[in-house]
Amino acid sequence: MPCSTVRLKLPPLLRKRNPPGRIQKQTWRLKFPKEGSAKRTFVKQGEDNTGPFGWNQPQAAQVTLPVPCPYTERSFITGQRELYLEACKLVGVVPVSCFIRNMEEPYMKLNHHGLGPMGTKAIAIALVSNTAIIRLELEDNRIMQEGVLSLVEMLHENYYLQELNISNNSLGLEGAKMISDFLQKNISSLWKLELSGNNFKEESAALLYQALSANYRIKKLNLSHNEFSDKGGEYLGQMLALNVGLQSLDLSWNHFHVQGAVALCSGLQANVTLKKLNLSMNGFGNEGALALGEVLRLNSCLTHVDVSGNNISSKGASKLSSGLEYNETLQVLKGATHQLFCREACWVSQPGDPFPGPCSLLQLFLNPISMDGAVLLILSIKKNPKSKMEELDISNVVVTEQFSKILDGVYAVHPQLDVLYDTVKGLSGKKQALSLRMKPMKLIQSYADQHKIPLVDFFKSLNPTRAMEMPVSEFQRALLQQNKVPMNQNQVGELMKKLEDSKGMVNFSSFM
Repeated sequence: MPCSTVRLKLPPLLRKRNPPGRIQKQTWRLKFPKEGSAKRTFVKQGEDNTGPFGWNQPQAAQVTLPVPCPYTERSFITGQRELYLEACKLVGVVPVSCFIRNMEEPYMKLNHHGLGPMGTKAIAIALVSNTAIIRLELEDNRIMQEGVLSLVEMLHENYYLQELNISNNSLGLEGAKMISDFLQKNISSLWKLELSGNNFKEESAALLYQALSANYRIKKLNLSHNEFSDKGGEYLGQMLALNVGLQSLDLSWNHFHVQGAVALCSGLQANVTLKKLNLSMNGFGNEGALALGEVLRLNSCLTHVDVSGNNISSKGASKLSSGLEYNETLQVLKGATHQLFCREACWVSQPGDPFPGPCSLLQLFLNPISMDGAVLLILSIKKNPKSKMEELDISNVVVTEQFSKILDGVYAVHPQLDVLYDTVKGLSGKKQALSLRMKPMKLIQSYADQHKIPLVDFFKSLNPTRAMEMPVSEFQRALLQQNKVPMNQNQVGELMKKLEDSKGMVNFSSFM
């Protein structure tokens, strides 16, 4: 018997062949039998057997539904919610209420929802025409290779999505191949991609080398918690030498050792765009530190470098110090327990202006650096009159009063510098508490209580404009210069960590 149809006009959809800003409507038909049968399928108007997600395939596209009466052909506009619900029926999954509630929001967080490949496919179908969501998180959903394929096909059509997190999804080599093929085409608006914990090994590194050597759109890439070793380091080092787009790369918690470390650093010497690099929890050792010191001496682009937990001793610290003596742009050298590269505290910015300036952070936490190594680091800063160093975090290092005296000399040359360390041997418990352990917020609160003023008034007094927010650098300078609540460099640094937001500002409204 002939079929009547219900024609579905999807919302405006940006096609691959159209530049962003040009809109082309797509019409889909729901085909219903008139009597007796209860099957319906999606078929693209004007084509019999096509569809970006395989909607034409009988097993995947046909869903058994009751059809109580014949339908006549009519057209209507389908909203995002209706489209997603139809897609869920199509692939046979239960709709995710969180997705439905937030379809018109710019940020969609669906981590740990157990979507699986089919649930991901339903979401990808709905996202083809979605113009609201620019950031999508699908971490830990077992989406696997089939889910990656759906997302890649969606990204060929969607020019609005800019940030994608598909970490911890067991993508493996096949998933890496799909992503690599997609990245080589440079066709989407995606600039941030998180692929942490996906069982990527050496073969995947080779694929990513091919993709990222040609890709110039991805600005921020997270490849942490994978299984790259020295051979992977060679591939990624070659990629860094050729890539002209990446500005942030996270390679922490992989298996790089000396050979891989040297290869990575060799690529870094030729790189002219990378600003933020996380190499923590690998095995660089002192030889890797030597190669990295050479990078710091020559590279004028890096702003953040994390080599925490890399078995770098005082000998390795001396190699890094040799690079710091010539570096004119490094602002922060960190060795604290707080991780700037965690996802929650990660850099958030637009691609055009992601960093304050070249090489501003170097983390050394969980490395066996002694006080002698710490002295070498601060003296290298003192020797460099052009150093822009603002913070040196060696808070796991126990120092002596002699170190404190040397540090006072460094402060005289670089008053903007903030050095954080653990404790000072030889000081009494009372002095230790006052110098290092007294919480800065308690000091400020005590002052406010004593003078019977609201806490927010103290912070507003630091701002010449009396506004409710100010840049972190100005706030830090004002704290060091004010004499109402005397605080040392350590206390100010601790306060900065708590108050700084993702935009580099301090907002006082939280103290009201």
